[in-house]
Amino acid sequence: MQKELEERARELARSNEELEQFAYIASHDLQEPLRTMAGFANLLEKKYKNRLDQDANEFIEFIVDAAERMKKLITNLLEYSRINNKEAPFGAVDFNKVVSKVIYGLQNKLQSGDVEIKLNQLPVLQANEGQMQQVFSHLLGNAVKFRDERPLKIEIWAEEKDTQWQFAVKDTGIGINMAYATRIFQVFQRLHTRDKYEGTGIGLSVCKKIVEKHGGEIWVDSVPDVGSTFYFTIRK
Repeated sequence: MQKELEERARELARSNEELEQFAYIASHDLQEPLRTMAGFANLLEKKYKNRLDQDANEFIEFIVDAAERMKKLITNLLEYSRINNKEAPFGAVDFNKVVSKVIYGLQNKLQSGDVEIKLNQLPVLQANEGQMQQVFSHLLGNAVKFRDERPLKIEIWAEEKDTQWQFAVKDTGIGINMAYATRIFQVFQRLHTRDKYEGTGIGLSVCKKIVEKHGGEIWVDSVPDVGSTFYFTIRK
């Protein structure tokens, strides 16, 4: 029985590795034809947009918009497939610097609204710096994106536990129905239409995969129209 379980575990690991490799190859190979399509669509828009009728102009806009969305989707798929890359080494990571870099990268979005971010003292831990930056980029990016007209407050902190550190990113955004608290961490899962909030539905699944690679877990506590707190743990 034990040998059978071990064999199934090995088969599952091989299957997951093959699936990740397929996702990487497929998304990588899709980039070249997509660049060609997007390039010609942009040329068509620049050269003929004001020389065609309204219907034709709308068709061109649809092509350009679809190409841009596909580009983002492929980029996120590549990001997801690279998480288990063996060339992603661990080292001493100052999480204060990681989060500060992410906040700096969000300056354009932060300037467009009333946003207050409080960054408390964070630890230095063994982790992959690039992947930790991805986690905070998705969590803070979502906090800024999923908001209403109210002033937005975001707070980041960490608490030391027995064998791990627990991080938290809290916001006063639109919140999430807790019935979807598990679903949002699955690939391609979206709770809102693209017309209301853009995105590919991959960001939180990337966070989950990275956190699990670091021996931790991720979850959310949220109240609709009040806000959300995303928690994740990292081993000491």
